[in-house]
Amino acid sequence: MSDFLLRPIGYVESELTAGDSAPRQPDEGAPPAWVVIDERFAGALDGLASGAEILLFTWLDRADREALAVHPRGDAARAITGVFATRAPDRPNPIGLHQIHVVGISGNRIHVRNLEAFDGTPVLDIKPVLTPDR
Repeated sequence: MSDFLLRPIGYVESELTAGDSAPRQPDEGAPPAWVVIDERFAGALDGLASGAEILLFTWLDRADREALAVHPRGDAARAITGVFATRAPDRPNPIGLHQIHVVGISGNRIHVRNLEAFDGTPVLDIKPVLTPDR
């Protein structure tokens, strides 16, 4: 196997700063947030518009990369489960996948809702949610 080098294209701006304050899923009270794209990649935002649903890929930089099993949702009453059968942030390659809604775009800043990522989380990529008309 080979190692891969990933370079962030931006970062998250959010009021979420610690695990205790973060919702487990986006529909559980994630506050409005911003995705800030590095100026070098701002041209890649062309065609993205308010109202779009996008997939945001992040690097969960505060995750435990040694974790192989967890109690789902951090609930000790649930049986220990392998991380590949969960959405737990702690995993060998902590890639975050977030389906979020674009509220607006201002320059290289995307205002979004339903993002449960911490402030400063590196952004790896953005892809549109495909619909039948795309």
